[in-house]
Amino acid sequence: MAAQRRNLMQSHQSWTDDLPLCQMCGVGTAPNCVYGPDGKGTQSHPNEDGHLRFRGEDGCFLYGVFNGYEGSRVANFVCQRLTAELLLGQLNSNHTDSDVRKILTQAFDVVEKSYFETIDDALAEKAHLSNYLLPHSEVEVHQLFLLCFHHFGQKVQERLKELEQEVSGGATAVVALMFNNKLYIANLGTNRALLCKSSSDGQNQVLQISRPHSTENEDELQRLASLGVDPARVKQAGQIAGQSSTRRIGDYRVKFNYNEIDVLSAAKTRPIIAEPEIHRSLSLDGVTGFLLLMSEGLINALESAHGPEQANQEIVAMVAAELAQQTSLEAVAQSVVDRIKRLHHDVYVSGRQRATYCSRHEDMTLLIRTLNYPFADGALTPTQGGRIYPVSVPYSNNQSTSKTSVTLSLVMPSQNALTNGTNTASTLDEGTPTPGSQSPTTTLQSTNTQTQSSSSSSGDGSLFRQRGSQAAQPDETGRVPPYVDFSQFYQLWGSDHCDGQSTQGGLGPQ
Repeated sequence: MAAQRRNLMQSHQSWTDDLPLCQMCGVGTAPNCVYGPDGKGTQSHPNEDGHLRFRGEDGCFLYGVFNGYEGSRVANFVCQRLTAELLLGQLNSNHTDSDVRKILTQAFDVVEKSYFETIDDALAEKAHLSNYLLPHSEVEVHQLFLLCFHHFGQKVQERLKELEQEVSGGATAVVALMFNNKLYIANLGTNRALLCKSSSDGQNQVLQISRPHSTENEDELQRLASLGVDPARVKQAGQIAGQSSTRRIGDYRVKFNYNEIDVLSAAKTRPIIAEPEIHRSLSLDGVTGFLLLMSEGLINALESAHGPEQANQEIVAMVAAELAQQTSLEAVAQSVVDRIKRLHHDVYVSGRQRATYCSRHEDMTLLIRTLNYPFADGALTPTQGGRIYPVSVPYSNNQSTSKTSVTLSLVMPSQNALTNGTNTASTLDEGTPTPGSQSPTTTLQSTNTQTQSSSSSSGDGSLFRQRGSQAAQPDETGRVPPYVDFSQFYQLWGSDHCDGQSTQGGLGPQ
């Protein structure tokens, strides 16, 4: 039976093999990393994140980023099965917003039930074998039998360990469905979705659509309290069974054995659920911008390095900068992930205040989906006149109703040699300058009202402008001719110091 279910699970993968990948998005990834005292990083476990990006029929698109833990089994399963539950004819143009939201919610429910079906035989075997591990004090038989039982017990323990690895783990998810020219975001856990919309005046406005289902979310704590759980204890603990999320797919331990978990023991019914929060549908008519789906590891790495206050603003600035330079969305996404990874590492080795938060980071995944957004057309660099990319970002903290507006001025860096041997990274709190010709120069200022900030250089790129109307070209030796003629200086110097003699009048015409 177990083999049949495994084959069934593998057959799910073939259901989506023929679905075309969306070419209007790119994905960047980076594995987890733990830094040593010397600053060198090592990967502590295989990458557990997953993602999907499919194009269905009738203008339907499905994207998702999944943060797996304790293995990639659940994340991989959800990638395959969720696609099959949404893109194989379940949606049609006659469906209303309410219909789509219901279908999305049901899809998550079916996916989790299907996952548990694939491991129920392993769970049954695990429960059966656990009965053989009796306390030694209860075994009063012949010593030879004790030796046999000890050997048998070792085999049982080895098998139980294998089964535990097979059934353990879970995943959080953020999913974007574009259907009937509307955007639906389904969030479950601690991943994040941002929508960046370009306005008519050339500014980019960002909306954080999803909100994390974590032990710090007051609405989630209230939901747990209604089930009999003490919210103060949950908030103080900060984690439930090793994870900060209060909604997740899989993780049989907190789903079936929650009464054995201290902070959940008083729950009247299952407290950790796989029901997504479906955010309001957004019309995509006339929208120009891009959608970002990020795993928790990416968010935490950036917030660890620079603090949580400006994380949304900074990642939007990075994406906008790369879109103006790169010719591939895949390169855009990977460049942004690499930059965040580099920032995180540089803060750690700097030994500065936030270094203690950056000793490690988890797997990172970023999915970018453009919406009529032009990129790779920035032919001018700051050395050639410069281009400014303003970004106006209203940011709403999950624990506060106040909103903050920030304006970023992005000056695209030159793709030539670095100016004065360095390049400038963003000037966020505790930020670390990072080498790299693809890093935008940004300055951020944040208040509770609309504010304006200026970029580190002027809008016309005058900080990097070369002297003179004609740039000096190197000769055959690779040297650039001097801007000043020193021939008269050398002539006077030679006349004053010839034959080791020195005049009293010093340098100057005689």
